[in-house]
Amino acid sequence: MKTITVLGNNSGRNAGDNAILGNLLDDFALKRDDLRFKIPTLNPDFLRRHFGHHPIQPMGMLPWNLALKNFGLPLYRAMTQTDLVLIVDNILFDRKFNNPFVNNLNMISRIAPRCRRKGIPLVLYNCSIGPVEREHGIQALRRVMAAAPLVITRDELTSGLVERLIPDPPRVIQHADCALNTSPPSSERMAEIIRKEGLFTNSKGTIGMNVNAYIDDFNQTGSVNRAGFCRLIAATADRLIEKLGVDILFVFSQIMDRAITCECAAMSRYPDRVNVVGNNDYTYQELTGLLSRVEVHAGLRTHTLIFCASVGTPMVNINAYPKSAGFMNSIGMGDWSLAFEGLTEERLTGTIVEAFEQRQALGERMRPIVAKEKEKARASVEWALKILDKQPC
Repeated sequence: MKTITVLGNNSGRNAGDNAILGNLLDDFALKRDDLRFKIPTLNPDFLRRHFGHHPIQPMGMLPWNLALKNFGLPLYRAMTQTDLVLIVDNILFDRKFNNPFVNNLNMISRIAPRCRRKGIPLVLYNCSIGPVEREHGIQALRRVMAAAPLVITRDELTSGLVERLIPDPPRVIQHADCALNTSPPSSERMAEIIRKEGLFTNSKGTIGMNVNAYIDDFNQTGSVNRAGFCRLIAATADRLIEKLGVDILFVFSQIMDRAITCECAAMSRYPDRVNVVGNNDYTYQELTGLLSRVEVHAGLRTHTLIFCASVGTPMVNINAYPKSAGFMNSIGMGDWSLAFEGLTEERLTGTIVEAFEQRQALGERMRPIVAKEKEKARASVEWALKILDKQPC
Protein backbone atom coordinates (compact mmCIF):
# COMPACT_ATOMS: atom_id res chain seq x y z
CA MET A 1 0.00 0.00 0.00
CA LYS A 2 1.28 3.46 -0.92
CA THR A 3 0.89 6.53 1.23
CA ILE A 4 -0.21 10.00 0.14
CA THR A 5 -0.01 12.99 2.48
CA VAL A 6 -2.62 15.72 2.00
CA LEU A 7 -1.69 19.19 3.25
CA GLY A 8 -4.52 21.67 3.58
CA ASN A 9 -6.78 23.29 6.15
CA ASN A 10 -8.33 20.13 7.51
CA SER A 11 -9.63 21.11 10.95
CA GLY A 12 -13.32 20.75 10.03
CA ARG A 13 -14.20 24.41 10.59
CA ASN A 14 -14.54 25.33 6.92
CA ALA A 15 -17.07 23.60 4.68
CA GLY A 16 -15.02 24.48 1.60
CA ASP A 17 -11.93 22.79 2.99
CA ASN A 18 -14.03 19.78 3.98
CA ALA A 19 -15.39 19.60 0.43
CA ILE A 20 -11.90 19.70 -1.05
CA LEU A 21 -10.75 16.82 1.14
CA GLY A 22 -13.93 14.79 0.77
CA ASN A 23 -14.04 15.03 -3.01
CA LEU A 24 -10.31 14.37 -3.30
CA LEU A 25 -10.66 11.16 -1.29
CA ASP A 26 -13.72 10.14 -3.32
CA ASP A 27 -11.93 10.80 -6.61
CA PHE A 28 -8.88 8.74 -5.67
CA ALA A 29 -11.10 5.91 -4.38
CA LEU A 30 -12.64 5.63 -7.85
CA LYS A 31 -9.20 4.85 -9.28
CA ARG A 32 -7.26 2.91 -6.65
CA ASP A 33 -7.82 0.81 -3.54
CA ASP A 34 -4.19 0.51 -2.52
CA LEU A 35 -3.71 4.00 -1.08
CA ARG A 36 -3.56 5.33 2.46
CA PHE A 37 -3.85 9.06 3.22
CA LYS A 38 -1.97 10.88 5.97
CA ILE A 39 -3.75 14.09 6.92
CA PRO A 40 -2.25 16.58 9.42
CA THR A 41 -5.12 18.16 11.36
CA LEU A 42 -6.13 20.03 14.49
CA ASN A 43 -9.19 17.82 14.81
CA PRO A 44 -8.52 14.10 14.21
CA ASP A 45 -11.94 13.13 15.56
CA PHE A 46 -13.70 15.23 12.93
CA LEU A 47 -11.78 13.50 10.13
CA ARG A 48 -12.57 10.06 11.53
CA ARG A 49 -16.28 10.86 11.83
CA HIS A 50 -16.70 12.36 8.38
CA PHE A 51 -14.05 10.64 6.27
CA GLY A 52 -13.36 7.42 8.16
CA HIS A 53 -14.91 5.35 5.38
CA HIS A 54 -11.71 6.10 3.48
CA PRO A 55 -8.27 4.70 4.51
CA ILE A 56 -7.08 7.82 6.35
CA GLN A 57 -4.55 8.44 9.10
CA PRO A 58 -5.30 11.74 10.86
CA MET A 59 -2.14 13.24 12.39
CA GLY A 60 -2.78 15.56 15.33
CA MET A 61 -0.99 18.93 15.33
CA LEU A 62 -1.56 20.01 18.93
CA PRO A 63 1.00 20.47 21.74
CA TRP A 64 0.61 16.91 23.03
CA ASN A 65 1.52 15.79 19.49
CA LEU A 66 4.77 17.80 19.82
CA ALA A 67 3.45 20.53 17.55
CA LEU A 68 2.19 24.09 17.48
CA LYS A 69 0.02 23.53 14.45
CA ASN A 70 2.46 23.66 11.49
CA PHE A 71 5.55 23.90 13.67
CA GLY A 72 6.54 20.51 14.99
CA LEU A 73 7.04 16.82 14.46
CA PRO A 74 3.72 15.81 12.82
CA LEU A 75 4.19 17.94 9.71
CA TYR A 76 7.77 16.75 9.33
CA ARG A 77 6.72 13.10 9.59
CA ALA A 78 3.76 13.61 7.29
CA MET A 79 6.00 15.06 4.58
CA THR A 80 9.04 12.80 4.96
CA GLN A 81 7.42 9.42 5.70
CA THR A 82 5.18 9.13 2.66
CA ASP A 83 5.31 8.39 -1.06
CA LEU A 84 3.68 11.60 -2.31
CA VAL A 85 2.66 14.97 -0.86
CA LEU A 86 -0.40 16.77 -2.20
CA ILE A 87 -0.76 20.46 -1.37
CA VAL A 88 -4.36 21.59 -1.80
CA ASP A 89 -6.55 24.70 -1.51
CA ASN A 90 -4.75 28.04 -0.97
CA ILE A 91 -2.25 27.44 1.84
CA LEU A 92 0.92 28.82 0.23
CA PHE A 93 1.10 32.57 0.89
CA ASP A 94 3.53 34.85 2.72
CA ARG A 95 1.10 36.68 5.02
CA LYS A 96 2.16 36.37 8.70
CA PHE A 97 5.10 34.32 7.48
CA ASN A 98 6.54 33.53 10.92
CA ASN A 99 3.24 32.60 12.57
CA PRO A 100 2.76 28.80 12.31
CA PHE A 101 -0.88 29.15 13.36
CA VAL A 102 -1.60 31.12 10.16
CA ASN A 103 1.16 30.46 7.67
CA ASN A 104 1.92 27.12 5.99
CA LEU A 105 4.46 28.23 3.39
CA ASN A 106 7.27 28.83 5.89
CA MET A 107 7.31 25.34 7.41
CA ILE A 108 6.49 23.46 4.22
CA SER A 109 9.37 25.23 2.48
CA ARG A 110 11.76 24.19 5.26
CA ILE A 111 10.83 20.52 4.88
CA ALA A 112 10.56 20.48 1.08
CA PRO A 113 14.34 20.17 0.47
CA ARG A 114 14.35 17.05 2.67
CA CYS A 115 11.52 15.61 0.56
CA ARG A 116 13.52 16.33 -2.56
CA ARG A 117 16.60 14.55 -1.20
CA LYS A 118 14.48 11.52 -0.27
CA GLY A 119 12.78 11.44 -3.68
CA ILE A 120 9.33 12.29 -2.29
CA PRO A 121 7.56 14.47 -4.87
CA LEU A 122 5.31 17.39 -3.95
CA VAL A 123 2.32 17.99 -6.21
CA LEU A 124 0.30 21.17 -5.89
CA TYR A 125 -3.15 19.71 -6.46
CA ASN A 126 -6.09 21.75 -7.82
CA CYS A 127 -4.79 24.65 -5.76
CA SER A 128 -4.24 28.38 -5.69
CA ILE A 129 -1.03 30.11 -4.60
CA GLY A 130 -0.56 33.53 -3.13
CA PRO A 131 -0.32 36.24 -2.45
CA VAL A 132 3.48 35.89 -2.38
CA GLU A 133 4.96 39.39 -2.51
CA ARG A 134 7.94 39.56 -0.14
CA GLU A 135 11.45 38.31 -0.83
CA HIS A 136 11.39 35.74 1.98
CA GLY A 137 8.07 34.42 0.65
CA ILE A 138 9.40 34.20 -2.90
CA GLN A 139 12.46 32.27 -1.76
CA ALA A 140 10.28 29.92 0.31
CA LEU A 141 8.01 29.27 -2.66
CA ARG A 142 11.03 28.51 -4.82
CA ARG A 143 12.17 25.87 -2.30
CA VAL A 144 8.76 24.23 -2.50
CA MET A 145 8.75 24.34 -6.29
CA ALA A 146 12.18 22.74 -6.45
CA ALA A 147 10.61 19.61 -4.96
CA ALA A 148 7.46 19.79 -7.10
CA PRO A 149 7.48 18.11 -10.52
CA LEU A 150 3.90 19.20 -11.17
CA VAL A 151 1.60 22.10 -10.32
CA ILE A 152 -2.11 21.64 -10.99
CA THR A 153 -3.80 24.98 -10.46
CA ARG A 154 -7.46 25.97 -10.28
CA ASP A 155 -7.05 29.47 -11.74
CA GLU A 156 -5.06 31.53 -14.22
CA LEU A 157 -3.67 33.82 -11.52
CA THR A 158 -1.73 30.96 -9.98
CA SER A 159 -0.32 29.90 -13.34
CA GLY A 160 0.91 33.43 -13.92
CA LEU A 161 2.41 33.71 -10.44
CA VAL A 162 4.43 30.51 -10.90
CA GLU A 163 5.72 31.59 -14.28
CA ARG A 164 6.66 35.03 -12.93
CA LEU A 165 8.39 34.01 -9.67
CA ILE A 166 9.99 30.63 -10.42
CA PRO A 167 13.07 30.78 -12.70
CA ASP A 168 12.81 27.12 -13.72
CA PRO A 169 9.14 26.30 -13.07
CA PRO A 170 7.71 22.78 -12.94
CA ARG A 171 5.05 21.70 -15.34
CA VAL A 172 1.85 23.72 -14.76
CA ILE A 173 -1.63 22.47 -15.67
CA GLN A 174 -4.81 24.41 -15.08
CA HIS A 175 -7.70 22.30 -13.84
CA ALA A 176 -10.38 23.11 -11.22
CA ASP A 177 -11.28 23.03 -7.53
CA CYS A 178 -12.11 19.60 -6.07
CA ALA A 179 -15.13 21.10 -4.27
CA LEU A 180 -16.80 21.70 -7.63
CA ASN A 181 -17.80 18.03 -7.66
CA THR A 182 -19.86 18.30 -4.49
CA SER A 183 -23.30 16.72 -4.73
CA PRO A 184 -26.26 17.29 -2.39
CA PRO A 185 -27.39 14.44 -0.13
CA SER A 186 -30.56 12.45 -0.74
CA SER A 187 -33.85 14.21 -1.42
CA GLU A 188 -35.17 12.72 1.81
CA ARG A 189 -32.40 14.32 3.85
CA MET A 190 -32.89 17.67 2.12
CA ALA A 191 -36.64 17.54 2.77
CA GLU A 192 -35.90 16.89 6.45
CA ILE A 193 -33.59 19.92 6.68
CA ILE A 194 -36.02 22.17 4.83
CA ARG A 195 -38.87 21.17 7.15
CA LYS A 196 -36.72 21.69 10.24
CA GLU A 197 -35.56 25.18 9.17
CA GLY A 198 -38.87 26.23 7.63
CA LEU A 199 -37.25 27.18 4.34
CA PHE A 200 -38.43 27.77 0.77
CA THR A 201 -42.10 28.37 1.56
CA ASN A 202 -42.21 31.65 -0.39
CA SER A 203 -43.56 31.30 -3.94
CA LYS A 204 -41.47 34.33 -5.00
CA GLY A 205 -38.29 32.43 -4.15
CA THR A 206 -35.25 32.82 -1.89
CA ILE A 207 -31.97 34.66 -2.41
CA GLY A 208 -28.83 33.37 -0.73
CA MET A 209 -26.23 35.62 0.89
CA ASN A 210 -22.87 34.98 2.52
CA VAL A 211 -20.52 37.22 4.50
CA ASN A 212 -17.05 36.89 5.95
CA ALA A 213 -15.56 37.78 9.31
CA TYR A 214 -12.26 38.98 7.81
CA ILE A 215 -13.54 42.49 7.09
CA ASP A 216 -10.32 44.25 8.14
CA ASP A 217 -8.08 41.93 6.09
CA PHE A 218 -9.55 42.83 2.71
CA ASN A 219 -10.75 46.34 3.57
CA GLN A 220 -7.36 47.91 2.96
CA THR A 221 -8.48 51.53 2.85
CA GLY A 222 -10.58 51.30 6.00
CA SER A 223 -13.58 52.64 4.13
CA VAL A 224 -16.00 50.45 6.10
CA ASN A 225 -15.91 48.85 9.53
CA ARG A 226 -17.69 45.71 10.70
CA ALA A 227 -20.82 47.51 11.87
CA GLY A 228 -21.02 49.51 8.65
CA PHE A 229 -20.59 46.38 6.56
CA CYS A 230 -23.34 44.58 8.48
CA ARG A 231 -25.67 47.55 7.96
CA LEU A 232 -24.93 47.51 4.23
CA ILE A 233 -25.68 43.78 3.94
CA ALA A 234 -28.85 44.01 6.05
CA ALA A 235 -30.10 47.00 4.07
CA THR A 236 -29.45 45.12 0.83
CA ALA A 237 -31.40 42.14 2.14
CA ASP A 238 -34.31 44.40 3.09
CA ARG A 239 -34.36 46.06 -0.32
CA LEU A 240 -34.39 42.67 -2.04
CA ILE A 241 -37.32 41.58 0.14
CA GLU A 242 -39.20 44.78 -0.69
CA LYS A 243 -38.39 44.88 -4.40
CA LEU A 244 -38.65 41.21 -5.31
CA GLY A 245 -40.83 39.77 -2.55
CA VAL A 246 -38.24 37.06 -1.85
CA ASP A 247 -36.95 35.59 1.39
CA ILE A 248 -33.26 35.75 2.33
CA LEU A 249 -31.14 32.77 3.36
CA PHE A 250 -27.79 33.63 4.94
CA VAL A 251 -25.37 30.72 4.56
CA PHE A 252 -22.05 30.59 6.39
CA SER A 253 -19.48 27.99 5.40
CA GLN A 254 -16.84 28.80 8.05
CA ILE A 255 -17.60 28.51 11.76
CA MET A 256 -15.89 31.82 12.50
CA ASP A 257 -18.37 33.62 10.21
CA ARG A 258 -21.38 32.65 12.31
CA ALA A 259 -21.29 35.74 14.55
CA ILE A 260 -21.06 38.32 11.77
CA THR A 261 -23.71 36.47 9.77
CA CYS A 262 -26.11 36.60 12.71
CA GLU A 263 -25.31 40.31 13.18
CA CYS A 264 -26.32 41.00 9.59
CA ALA A 265 -29.51 38.99 9.90
CA ALA A 266 -30.44 40.67 13.20
CA MET A 267 -30.28 44.12 11.57
CA SER A 268 -32.98 43.27 9.02
CA ARG A 269 -36.36 44.96 9.41
CA TYR A 270 -37.99 41.72 8.26
CA PRO A 271 -36.78 39.03 10.70
CA ASP A 272 -39.57 36.64 9.68
CA ARG A 273 -38.24 36.71 6.10
CA VAL A 274 -34.61 35.99 6.99
CA ASN A 275 -33.00 32.65 7.93
CA VAL A 276 -29.46 31.65 8.83
CA VAL A 277 -27.88 28.21 8.27
CA GLY A 278 -24.27 27.12 8.45
CA ASN A 279 -21.69 24.41 8.78
CA ASN A 280 -22.04 24.28 12.55
CA ASP A 281 -25.12 22.14 11.88
CA TYR A 282 -24.80 20.95 8.30
CA THR A 283 -22.21 19.24 6.11
CA TYR A 284 -20.81 20.72 2.94
CA GLN A 285 -23.09 18.43 0.93
CA GLU A 286 -26.14 19.67 2.85
CA LEU A 287 -25.18 23.33 2.41
CA THR A 288 -24.78 22.66 -1.30
CA GLY A 289 -28.23 21.13 -1.34
CA LEU A 290 -29.68 24.26 0.26
CA LEU A 291 -27.87 26.51 -2.21
CA SER A 292 -29.36 24.46 -5.05
CA ARG A 293 -32.79 25.73 -3.94
CA VAL A 294 -32.06 29.48 -3.95
CA GLU A 295 -32.72 31.59 -7.04
CA VAL A 296 -29.38 33.39 -6.93
CA HIS A 297 -26.61 33.75 -4.35
CA ALA A 298 -24.29 36.64 -3.45
CA GLY A 299 -21.25 35.90 -1.32
CA LEU A 300 -17.72 36.61 -0.19
CA ARG A 301 -16.49 33.11 0.62
CA THR A 302 -15.15 31.45 -2.51
CA HIS A 303 -16.54 28.05 -1.69
CA THR A 304 -20.13 29.23 -1.36
CA LEU A 305 -19.71 30.38 -4.97
CA ILE A 306 -18.24 27.00 -5.89
CA PHE A 307 -21.06 25.12 -4.17
CA CYS A 308 -23.55 27.19 -6.18
CA ALA A 309 -21.75 26.45 -9.42
CA SER A 310 -21.74 22.73 -8.65
CA VAL A 311 -25.56 22.72 -8.62
CA GLY A 312 -26.22 25.36 -11.30
CA THR A 313 -27.21 28.29 -9.08
CA PRO A 314 -26.14 31.69 -10.52
CA MET A 315 -24.01 33.77 -8.19
CA VAL A 316 -22.67 37.28 -7.56
CA ASN A 317 -19.14 37.50 -6.16
CA ILE A 318 -18.45 40.22 -3.61
CA ASN A 319 -14.79 40.12 -4.47
CA ALA A 320 -12.55 39.87 -1.44
CA TYR A 321 -10.00 37.32 -2.69
CA PRO A 322 -8.12 36.92 -5.99
CA LYS A 323 -9.12 33.24 -5.98
CA SER A 324 -12.82 34.23 -6.06
CA ALA A 325 -12.33 36.37 -9.15
CA GLY A 326 -10.26 33.61 -10.72
CA PHE A 327 -12.99 31.08 -10.09
CA MET A 328 -15.70 33.32 -11.52
CA ASN A 329 -13.62 33.82 -14.68
CA SER A 330 -13.12 30.06 -15.02
CA ILE A 331 -16.88 29.38 -15.20
CA GLY A 332 -17.77 32.28 -17.48
CA MET A 333 -19.19 34.45 -14.69
CA GLY A 334 -16.36 36.97 -14.46
CA ASP A 335 -18.65 39.91 -15.18
CA TRP A 336 -20.68 39.15 -12.03
CA SER A 337 -18.00 40.24 -9.55
CA LEU A 338 -18.23 43.40 -7.45
CA ALA A 339 -15.17 44.96 -5.82
CA PHE A 340 -15.39 45.01 -2.04
CA GLU A 341 -13.76 48.43 -1.91
CA GLY A 342 -16.38 51.06 -2.60
CA LEU A 343 -19.26 48.60 -2.37
CA THR A 344 -22.61 50.31 -1.83
CA GLU A 345 -26.09 49.14 -0.98
CA GLU A 346 -27.38 50.46 -4.28
CA ARG A 347 -24.75 48.71 -6.38
CA LEU A 348 -25.04 45.39 -4.56
CA THR A 349 -28.84 45.42 -4.63
CA GLY A 350 -28.92 46.37 -8.31
CA THR A 351 -26.50 43.62 -9.30
CA ILE A 352 -28.37 40.94 -7.35
CA VAL A 353 -31.69 42.06 -8.84
CA GLU A 354 -30.17 41.92 -12.32
CA ALA A 355 -28.85 38.41 -11.68
CA PHE A 356 -32.25 37.38 -10.28
CA GLU A 357 -33.99 38.60 -13.41
CA GLN A 358 -31.48 36.76 -15.64
CA ARG A 359 -31.14 33.66 -13.46
CA GLN A 360 -32.45 31.15 -15.97
CA ALA A 361 -30.19 32.36 -18.78
CA LEU A 362 -27.19 32.61 -16.44
CA GLY A 363 -27.73 29.07 -15.22
CA GLU A 364 -28.00 27.73 -18.74
CA ARG A 365 -24.85 29.59 -19.79
CA MET A 366 -22.88 28.37 -16.80
CA ARG A 367 -23.82 24.68 -16.69
CA PRO A 368 -21.87 23.35 -19.70
CA ILE A 369 -18.76 25.27 -18.62
CA VAL A 370 -19.04 23.92 -15.08
CA ALA A 371 -19.48 20.38 -16.42
CA LYS A 372 -16.11 20.65 -18.18
CA GLU A 373 -14.50 22.12 -15.06
CA LYS A 374 -15.78 19.18 -13.01
CA GLU A 375 -14.13 16.80 -15.46
CA LYS A 376 -10.87 18.71 -15.09
CA ALA A 377 -10.98 18.47 -11.30
CA ARG A 378 -11.37 14.69 -11.44
CA ALA A 379 -8.73 14.33 -14.15
CA SER A 380 -6.10 15.59 -11.71
CA VAL A 381 -6.12 12.17 -10.04
CA GLU A 382 -4.52 10.54 -13.08
CA TRP A 383 -1.73 13.10 -13.15
CA ALA A 384 -0.98 12.65 -9.45
CA LEU A 385 -0.97 8.87 -9.80
CA LYS A 386 1.57 9.09 -12.61
CA ILE A 387 3.87 11.01 -10.26
CA LEU A 388 3.20 8.51 -7.48
CA ASP A 389 4.02 5.56 -9.76
CA LYS A 390 7.06 7.39 -11.18
CA GLN A 391 5.65 7.41 -14.71
CA PRO A 392 6.47 10.16 -17.19
CA CYS A 393 3.84 12.86 -17.47
